[in-house]
Amino acid sequence: MLYHLINYLGRAYDFPGERLINYISFRAGVGLLLALIMGLVFGRRIIRLLKRKLIGEEVRDLGLNGQLQKRGTPTMGGVIILLCILAPTLLLADLTNMYTWVMVISAAWLGALGFLDDYIKVFKKNKSGLHGKFKIFGQVGLGVIVSVMLCTSDTFVVRDKLSANHPEAQQVAIGSADNPRVMFLSEAHKSTTTTIPFFKNNELDYAMFAPDFLGEHKQLAGWIIFMLVVIFIVTAVSNGANLTDGMDGLAAGVSIVIGVTLGILAYLSSNVIYADYLQIMYIPNSGEVVIFMAIVIGALTGFLWYNSYPAQVFMGDTGSLALGGIIAVCAIIIRKELLIPILCGVFFAESVSVMVQVAYFKYTRKRYGEGRRVLLMAPLHHHYQKKNMPEAKIVVRFWIIAALLAIAAVLTLKVR
Repeated sequence: MLYHLINYLGRAYDFPGERLINYISFRAGVGLLLALIMGLVFGRRIIRLLKRKLIGEEVRDLGLNGQLQKRGTPTMGGVIILLCILAPTLLLADLTNMYTWVMVISAAWLGALGFLDDYIKVFKKNKSGLHGKFKIFGQVGLGVIVSVMLCTSDTFVVRDKLSANHPEAQQVAIGSADNPRVMFLSEAHKSTTTTIPFFKNNELDYAMFAPDFLGEHKQLAGWIIFMLVVIFIVTAVSNGANLTDGMDGLAAGVSIVIGVTLGILAYLSSNVIYADYLQIMYIPNSGEVVIFMAIVIGALTGFLWYNSYPAQVFMGDTGSLALGGIIAVCAIIIRKELLIPILCGVFFAESVSVMVQVAYFKYTRKRYGEGRRVLLMAPLHHHYQKKNMPEAKIVVRFWIIAALLAIAAVLTLKVR
């Protein structure tokens, strides 16, 4: 709203700062600082409110070091994150941009789903929370909404680099006044193409997986495949983030690293010069995603101030599900969803550890009559906690691993 107001005043009254507000980097920086300050200021007040309402964590004794000390710590702190994301976004983002609304809907939808889960746990005293099938239904529902919005919007387009003699090439001026250059791009067009890492020709069209007998309907089948991919990624990443949220500062810190990386990738994809230099897909109008991710980073940093060890508040499913959805949808928008196993490697490892643990336990119980475990405890971070490793050390080491994976994800732009 503030973005549109300043633009209106600038056109009508030559309002100072009108040109500045149009810079992606300026709004991203202001959004990050605003979200951070809001997190620090309102976070303390919301924590006090949660304490007064006795909205505390119910902890089961699993034999983990320091676990029972966390009993009664305020939970549902994800509302702090959501408040610090949504308010600055509505102020600073371009509300006519479809990508802005896709990101806002993703955060609000899964935030509401997580809030319902936390509400059942806290107020209904049901530790299991929302039934798993309803969680999956909500996550799949968001995947359907996001994929339909993207598939039907004329904004979800790419522009490919073409040779100068290509019949469909459009000349675009780039560079500075002192060093003017031109490049040749196709018209903006809707596509099911995405980025596949480590390959020289690093573009993959989902339509290629559709059977040839479909003929002219093959592209439509490509969009259906794309929708299924979106649903799977939204569900998988949001669950991965939820499983990772088991230690003070773990999910927030890892999400900050992932958010910074996605923000960088979004900025490169939205800038025609950088996209040309790195030979990656140029995605018009995706600069608003950079602003949103900068706001997410600020909100998470403010939240981490209170969530770091020993935590004064937990994000609960309200925060973890929303964060997973934001990360998944951002990666889909900038056509980097196939980088998720690398970029979100910590989430991936946490999810796999649970699946392997459960599958192996069921298999050995059926085969030997007694269930056996691969890990001391799942998810993975609890395995190290069972080995008496200090919680703060586990968290910091997971942050370091997340940073290394983020660097690897960025390097895929050049390592092909």
